[in-house]
Formats: sequence, structure tokens, C-alpha cells
Amino acid sequence: MALIKKPVTGMKDILPSEMKLRDYCIGIIKKTYAEFGFTSIETPCVESLANLNSKQGGENEKLIFKVMKRGEKLNLAEAKEENDLTDSGLRYDLTVPLVRFYANHANELPAPFKALQMGNVWRADRPQKGRYRQFMQCDIDILGEASNLAEIELILATTTTLGRLGFKDFKIRINDRRILKAMAAYSGFTEDQYDDVFIILDKMDKIGLEGVEEELKKYLGGGEISSDAKDIEKIDKYTELFKIIEGKSGVEAIGILADKLGDFLEEDVREGLKEIINSVEGTKAAQFEMVFDPTLVRGMSYYTGTIFEVSMPQYGGSCGGGGRYDKMVGKFLGQDTPACGFSIGFERIIMIMMDEGFKIPGESSKVAFLIEKGIRGEKLQEIISKAQKDRAAGKQVLVVRMNKNKKFQKQQLTEQGYEEFEEFYSNPIG
Repeated sequence: MALIKKPVTGMKDILPSEMKLRDYCIGIIKKTYAEFGFTSIETPCVESLANLNSKQGGENEKLIFKVMKRGEKLNLAEAKEENDLTDSGLRYDLTVPLVRFYANHANELPAPFKALQMGNVWRADRPQKGRYRQFMQCDIDILGEASNLAEIELILATTTTLGRLGFKDFKIRINDRRILKAMAAYSGFTEDQYDDVFIILDKMDKIGLEGVEEELKKYLGGGEISSDAKDIEKIDKYTELFKIIEGKSGVEAIGILADKLGDFLEEDVREGLKEIINSVEGTKAAQFEMVFDPTLVRGMSYYTGTIFEVSMPQYGGSCGGGGRYDKMVGKFLGQDTPACGFSIGFERIIMIMMDEGFKIPGESSKVAFLIEKGIRGEKLQEIISKAQKDRAAGKQVLVVRMNKNKKFQKQQLTEQGYEEFEEFYSNPIG
């Protein structure tokens, strides 16, 4: 039976040209985040299933690659259900591992703790263009900071990084889960209906406000379009909230909405969002716009307050997001710890940069030394010594044997970015 040379479905090989770009981006990301005081950590790729299935990962919990028990723990003969066979799985994001890490090392870490974590995650998702079952995530998180300073620093660090990678004219959409809940409560929806209402609201950019109205009527009608007067009143009150702020700017829209919601919304939510927007807009180092968007939902159930997303309409969607998750650490420690994070869509950014033919700035000149196959001994040592001197001077020097088809060899090397060629023969020509 022949071995299979293609990667497993949903995985991909990374060629040198892409790897070079990935390494460049990782360097920019780590350097920029370090300037903001974030420190790198690493967590295992395998986590306890109890943690992964803790009802904090939303739909991702259905996409876990599970790992079978090993050795004496694996008893196939007595296994009656899946849990008898598995006790761990590949991480589907970096947030759950981070929170476990923090709970385990809290006494050894500074307060607040500013963490940077980059690594692969795995989801048994349906593969498609730009979506793989293994992909890199890039997260920054601040644990132990309850004030809006966390959100401001996270947004500034992320947008500064994106600016240095060449992105501009993007938007940071911002909302608060407490606003979403206040809008639903004001309109008459019960708490057990919130998540379903939010799922429908999340489709706003695709189906529009009228589409959201129709979906809500179907939802309240149990699959049929509801004509019940109470249902229609709820939907009308809900959609009116979006209509009254249409065309209004961020801070103005927040004020109008907060006034309308009254006691349904805590006062500090209004002031908190204003402070974040004004602080970021007044100090930003990249070209982007802060936008208040009451339709922004974010799927993870662990978010408790502010949520945000990098929106790049010119590229067809989101390139990152995050928010505040103040209750998550408490599930490990028994006491709540304020926490907030932002994740860059690393794979999407790489895809965009490659599609646009991004050229890495300031690359060292690349020289290829082509050595005739007959050269040996002292002559070979002289050539390598020359290459070492050029490398010490900052050049990238490739030393390879000369192929019979030298023209094709040079063509391939040129495609790899080599600009100069030096040829060495056992008997110098001429």
C-alpha cells in the first residue's frame, strides 16, 4: 500500500514563501506587543476534556478533536460510552488554556498579568478557503484589571500591530453584552430567550433589519410566522432601538440608546464605552475608525461585558475580535478575576497579505554561491570562508552545488528572492 503524500483533510503544508511571511508577521507582532508590556507564555496543545467541555466555548465544544485514554486507563472491554474512552482533547482556542494556566500559576504572576500567546488550535470544522482544522491563533489578554484601561490597551496594541503590518482604513466595532441583554429585556424577551435572539441579531449584516424581524417572528411562532399581538409588540420595540440610532456616530448613538433603555442598562456601561472610544481615537497610532455597533454579538458564551471586532469590509469580513470575560477565571479559582482579551485573525491576515503580493520590507540582499561539483578541499573551504564573511556583513548567502541545468537552477533561485549569483569552477573560465 502506497503512503499518502497529501496532508490530512483540513490541514495544510506551509511552503517556504508563506513561512517567511509568517515568521516576519510573528516578529512584528511579538515586538509590538512587547512594547505594550505583554509577555509570552505557552500552554500544552492537549487539555482536559472537563475544561474544554465547560460550556464556555460555544459551538467550538462540538468541534473538539478528542484523544483516547492511554495505557491502563483505556479499558475497551468495559467501555460503555465515549467518556470511558477519552479524557482529553486538542485545544480549540487559547483562552480556555490561558485561564487554566493563570489559575495554576496566579501566585507566581504579576497583577495585572498581560499575556501574549501564539500557537496552533484544532477544530473538527468543515474545511473551506481560509478555514482549516489546524490554524494559528494570536491572543493578548489582561487578567486582573477591572477598569477600561484593559480594553483601551488591548485595542491600541492590536491596531498598532495591524498598522505596522500595512493594514489601514479598517474599523474596530465595539459593543457590550450588557447592552445586548438590556435591549432584549426592554423589548420584553425573557432571559431564556436572549441567546436565540442574539443568534438572529448576529445575521443582521446578511439579512438586514427586515430579515431579523421575519426570523424573530418565526422564532416566537415556533417555526411559523407569529401574528400574536404580544410577539409583534416585542419585535417592534426591539427593531425600533436600531432605527433610532441609524446614521448616528458612536458616542452619540450610545447616548441615545442608553437614554431609551433607561433603568434596563447600568449607567457605567454608557460611560465606559464612551471612555474607551474617546481614549482610543485620541491616542491611536494606526489609521482606523472606532464604531459602536449594537448588532455585534460575538459567539463565545463566556463574554460578560465589552466586546469588539476588527472589521475589514474591503477584505470580506472580520480579522479578529475579543472582549471581557470576568467570570471565567472564577470557575477555576472559586473567586472571579477580571479578564479581557483580543485575538488577531492570524491566518486571515496571512491570506490577505499573500493575495496582495506583500513584500517584506528591509530584507537583506540574498546571494547564491553556485559551486561546480568538482571543487573539493582547500578550494571549497575558501569559498565557504567567503560566504561566512558575507553573512557576517549582513547578507543572506546560499552555498549550493551547481546543477547541470544552471539556467533553470538560477530561475528557481530568483523566484525564491535571490538577486545575485557567484559561480565557482575548479578551472576558472578564461
